[in-house]
Formats: sequence, C-alpha cells, structure tokens
Amino acid sequence: MPAFPRHELEEMVRRFVAANDRAGETGDWAPLGEFYTEDAIYSWNTGPQHEFVARGRDEIRRLVFGTEMEGLEKWTYPYVRVLVDDQHGEVIGIWRQLAPVQRDDGTPYEIAGTGGSWFRYAGGFQWCWQRDFFDFGNAAATFGELAKDGKLSEGMKKRLGGGGLPPGWVRRRDFDWYATLPKAK
Repeated sequence: MPAFPRHELEEMVRRFVAANDRAGETGDWAPLGEFYTEDAIYSWNTGPQHEFVARGRDEIRRLVFGTEMEGLEKWTYPYVRVLVDDQHGEVIGIWRQLAPVQRDDGTPYEIAGTGGSWFRYAGGFQWCWQRDFFDFGNAAATFGELAKDGKLSEGMKKRLGGGGLPPGWVRRRDFDWYATLPKAK
C-alpha cells in the first residue's frame, strides 16, 4: 500500500512547482513557506565545513526564502524532471539555477551541474523534510564570473561582503542530515 495516493503527490508537485515558477517571476519567495509543516526541516550542504539548516516553517520562511534568497530574488529555478515515489511519500525534483542577467554574448549565467531537491511529503499538501543538492563550487564560480563582469546584484554583493557565518549555517560536524531523514511510511 502506498504511503500516499500518487495523484495527491502529483498534485502537490504541480502546486509547488507552479508556486516556485511564480516566485521566480515576482522575486517574492515567501509564499513557498506555506508548503511546509510547522516542524519541517530544510537543509543543504555549503561545502566541506558547513551545512545550512532551517527548522520549522517560520525559520524556513525567514532563512530559506528570506535571508538565503537575498540577491537571488529574480533568479529562476525551473524544474526539468520530477520523480515521485508514492511508496515512501518522497519526491526528487531536478532543477536549473538561472540568473536574471545574460553575458554580453547573450548566453545565460547558469550554475552548472545538477541542482535538485529531495522532499518528504507529510500530507495536506505540505513537505515535512527537504534536502537540496547542487554544486557549491560551480555556484561560487558563477558568482565570481558575475562579479568580474559587473553583473552581480547589489543584494548578492552585500551577502558576499558580510563577515561571519550567515544565519542557518552550522558546522558540518554539528548537523547529521541523515539523522533528520524521516522514516519511510
């Protein structure tokens, strides 16, 4: 017996991807916060020393769709493939990371490599867990190229110029993301 009906998971994905696309168009990422449970966990790796982790809907809204999106407001993250596992209530979505500016030759600035999200569905059209994956080295290289070309957003300049760890960043040894993965239904 599936953890959740496939049609419900597919509808969740449809709603979430549509909201993601709207956020890329408007630059307002906050509405995505409604897709998470009160106690959801959202994390990703930021390199060999650190992880990013947000716990709970309010922190996800404030950090993931607030602080972490400063300077990226008009970036788009179109989904190119979605895999639904109704037996476990999980979804993997593969997406691109596209800047809102182009190079002088007309090609888009894009973070190379595979970007994606692994979601755990909680029912009620909400995620209870999300783990993003992307190539942090390629992200750094793209932001470096944008800076060199004079096309880095003011918000990203401010973020890159700040000192210390940004909110939500923790030492890797202090966060075991495997342990946060909810048990399969």
